[in-house]
Amino acid sequence: MTARHTTRAALLVGVLTAMAVVVPVRGMAQVSLATVVDLAEHNSTAVRLAEADVQKASAALAQSKDAYVPSLNFGSGLPAFPAVGFTGGVPSILNGTVQSLVFSLPQNQYIRAARAGIEAAKLSLKDAREQVALDVSTAYLELDTVNRELENAHQQESFTGRLVQVEQERTEAGVDPLNELLEVRLTAAQIRLKRIHLETRAGTLSEQIAVLTGLPVGSITPDHASIPEIPAVKADDGRRTLPGIESAQMLAVSKQKVARGDLMNRFFPQVSFNALYSRSTTILNDFNLYYAKNIPTDNFSSGFGVQIPIFDLGRGAKARESAAEALRAKVEAEQAERQNEIQIAELTGSLRELDTLAEIASLKRQIADEQLKSVLAELELGNGTGSGPGSTPQLTPKAEQLARIEESQKLQDSLDAGFELERARLNLLRALGHMEDWLGELRGK
Repeated sequence: MTARHTTRAALLVGVLTAMAVVVPVRGMAQVSLATVVDLAEHNSTAVRLAEADVQKASAALAQSKDAYVPSLNFGSGLPAFPAVGFTGGVPSILNGTVQSLVFSLPQNQYIRAARAGIEAAKLSLKDAREQVALDVSTAYLELDTVNRELENAHQQESFTGRLVQVEQERTEAGVDPLNELLEVRLTAAQIRLKRIHLETRAGTLSEQIAVLTGLPVGSITPDHASIPEIPAVKADDGRRTLPGIESAQMLAVSKQKVARGDLMNRFFPQVSFNALYSRSTTILNDFNLYYAKNIPTDNFSSGFGVQIPIFDLGRGAKARESAAEALRAKVEAEQAERQNEIQIAELTGSLRELDTLAEIASLKRQIADEQLKSVLAELELGNGTGSGPGSTPQLTPKAEQLARIEESQKLQDSLDAGFELERARLNLLRALGHMEDWLGELRGK
């Protein structure tokens, strides 16, 4: 088992043990956002694929450098049947070869390309981890918001239940017409539908978090206190290059060095070293009859091989192919950077609107809260206006339930607006390259 898998297993065991201790009956426990992010990063297939790419890039660098390291191979050429006549080859009991590259300017370019490839893979791994952290954090924040809205929705249903009862009594007494009772029932149905929608959304988010973290579905309850404040950043607040864009740029550098190496391979010579040892045998053959002297038992040769390219259409085509791949990688890096700039502009514009919408929703909630307080006070003390002509009608229990429902609805609207604002800020943090700072704060670093 690798160190990464051991760490992940220990983390899972720790979380599950804590959950079992805290809530052994329901099988659910509050899990901090930091723990959920760590679990998601360890469980993510995107992160594991990026880790595999880093290992592949490291192996590619080793392969490029090992071309200068002598390779040693042993073999045997023992005959299976008696030889007939002179076949041109000398049977050997044992033979060994040593080969290595001594001098090659193109190979040096390939080594530099492999090093750039490792940097690109590491940056891609960092980008994958940040993206997973963003995805699971967004789902966690939304689930926390939905759970709070669900609590409020259950209160709303109790208010509407009381309102339907009050309106039913008023209708039967002939105080209110039937259409008001139908409208109240419609309000109750709409609130029930809202509650069902929230329960469905909570189930979907729980499934999403379970897939991201590898924990059982529904085993995580968000801990609101573990969510750090998301800073209200702006487009000009110390913008940094994203790891994904840096990875694309380093990949383009790697492709350019490969293209340069392929181009140099068309013109520059290459020097290699070779050595050969063989121990010949006369078993099942009469080769010594064809030579003036008997073939020596031990044979050894060595030398330097020099390759000078003169005319090779294949190498030229390979160089053009590599140049095209390098150009494509460079354009893709530029495209990724431009798309990120567009995303920053869009998020900046959206944030201005969402910030105002959140403020409006908060003010409406405060107004509804004050109106509820006024209604409750008038119901308790009376409005003091009497029942004469032109006086304000005395408030009824119906007005209380309507005020409570209105206040609850404004609270839900405020929670929705607050979440949309937080999500936009988190996405802008990611687009500006500040995601790592926020994750450091999340983990208490």
